[in-house]
Amino acid sequence: MKTDKGAGRWGRKIHALPMRIVSICGHTADQEIDPAYAGSVQGGGSVTQTQYSGRPGDGVDVIASATGSDAPRRRPAWAEQPGRLREAATTEPGRLRVIGALLAVLVVAFGAVTAWQITDRAAAADNVVNRSEPLSSRAADIYRSLADADTTAAGGFLAGRQDPADARKRYNDDIRIASRYIAEAAAASEGSDQAKAQIEKLNEQLPVYTGYVERARANNRLGYPVGGAYLRRANTTMTQEILPAAKELYRIETARLGADYADAKALPWAAWGLGVLALGALVWAQRRSYRRTNRVFNQGLVAGSAATAVVLMWLVVGHSLARIQLNDSYVNGARSLQVLNTARIESLQARANENLTLVARGSGASYNDAYRAELQDLAGKGANGKTGLLAQALSMADDAKGRDTVKTAMKAAQAWWALNATARKDDDSGEYQDALARTIGGNLKSGQKAAQYTAQCFDAVDTNLATAVAHEHTAFQRSANDGRGALGGLAAGAALLAVLGAAGAALGIGRRLSEYR
Repeated sequence: MKTDKGAGRWGRKIHALPMRIVSICGHTADQEIDPAYAGSVQGGGSVTQTQYSGRPGDGVDVIASATGSDAPRRRPAWAEQPGRLREAATTEPGRLRVIGALLAVLVVAFGAVTAWQITDRAAAADNVVNRSEPLSSRAADIYRSLADADTTAAGGFLAGRQDPADARKRYNDDIRIASRYIAEAAAASEGSDQAKAQIEKLNEQLPVYTGYVERARANNRLGYPVGGAYLRRANTTMTQEILPAAKELYRIETARLGADYADAKALPWAAWGLGVLALGALVWAQRRSYRRTNRVFNQGLVAGSAATAVVLMWLVVGHSLARIQLNDSYVNGARSLQVLNTARIESLQARANENLTLVARGSGASYNDAYRAELQDLAGKGANGKTGLLAQALSMADDAKGRDTVKTAMKAAQAWWALNATARKDDDSGEYQDALARTIGGNLKSGQKAAQYTAQCFDAVDTNLATAVAHEHTAFQRSANDGRGALGGLAAGAALLAVLGAAGAALGIGRRLSEYR
């Protein structure tokens, strides 16, 4: 065998690759080969280069060799990592590390999802109380103020050439209140193109309406019959342009309120599922520890389980209470308010059409038909009180005060229906003065003052409905605030307890790992 001179008597043919430098006489092994001492080996076999790590006399009798083509290359670290993990998982310490990591991730994920979902529901509950319900009520107030303005304008026109001072003041107040509420709705309607469109329509048509009313009053003061035509034109603008826009605005805001309720009451399924999974994993880890060590409790795992169980229980109980209170605020508050507000609007429109029937002087059959339909929507067929909005509001009232006010409004509506029937008979028989007296008050043809007239009934209906609205609004705020309060602190508490639970689980697994050191 031939060897390279650089190898000298220390050379030895190598048949297996790779090889380690063997240490004898106390010298180190696996010493990195110094390229300064490299040489070539000629002859048979696949060895093309030899290296040695020592010098003569160092006691080393083996020379490492490598080939330029047959030596395996080292794989990248990322390619070796899965194998190392699989190898680690075959040992108990490795399995414990994997279990600890999974437990920590599950508990933290449970806390994070709980905080996220509860934050969303708390924000929706806050919107119910502070945004969507007030906007819905404002939209209803806009509708009511505009309808009352139209009713008051018609009543003032019937009173004579000069509007009564109280009627004039009530009309002006209604227009001012409606204008202010429209401006507030415009400022709060960001992001809702539908609401903005209705508000723009209200702003455009309201000055047109008031212009017609002023022309009607001016001509009425001068005794010109065209004043009645202007008033009817104003009513047409109100009923066909303004009130439909106000009604649509009310529908939009009420739909937003319903959406906020749905978001606030939505069940946190993801948080519940993760909570059950995390708690189950912690219990399994404790049972596994017990079976391998015969120790009943692992303090860290017990602490993690306790923290997770507290969060899960708090989540279930807190959200359930919030859901119950919010549902109560909707059924006994928001929904009752919607019915009562609609009832007020129906009564106002019925009153306006009743007045316009007399303004039309014999050609107001369409107004009378509208009045009859609206009052029956309010108090049932023939004002029997068995159906209609008032009967519905009565069934929703949950206390004596709420029921009493609705019952009083019902009696007033029934009296209104009966008195209007008498006034219609007078008007149809040509007794216009008697019909007018039984509608707005004043002297009958006989010279006697009308003891009862429909304006009194309308005022009683409107006053009692206003009282019922205020009562139900108070009940709504109380229940809605209770529902919102039930979620208070849950998001932050869940996040904190989840971190503590994850730390406890990690410490518990760390305690087991320390036994292997």
